[in-house]
Amino acid sequence: MGKNEKVVPLNNTQDEASSKIEIIKNLIFGENIKTYDSEFESLKKDILDKKRVLEELIEEVRQDLKTAIDNVATDVNIRITELEDKIEDKIESLETEKVNKKMLGKLLIDLGEKVSEK
Repeated sequence: MGKNEKVVPLNNTQDEASSKIEIIKNLIFGENIKTYDSEFESLKKDILDKKRVLEELIEEVRQDLKTAIDNVATDVNIRITELEDKIEDKIESLETEKVNKKMLGKLLIDLGEKVSEK
């Protein structure tokens, strides 16, 4: 290579070609591309807004479900406690009735013994 020769990288030629193609493309499609870009940006914004709204709705539904589940759990616990209390009352009532029958039976036996003694 001589002193006056320049080394031109090959990729520079490719960059120049790409640049020229880009210029031609902008001349032919320039306005359309800007319109498409604008429409795509508008659609992208709309999609992101709707995504945010959906996420907010999902969170609201999640909170409503948690509240509903808590309410159901509380209601079930209250009902179970009421049932336990009713069962205990019935058991006490049955035990009282049995005791009374036993006392009545004993009293009848005692009365029968006293009657037979006389």
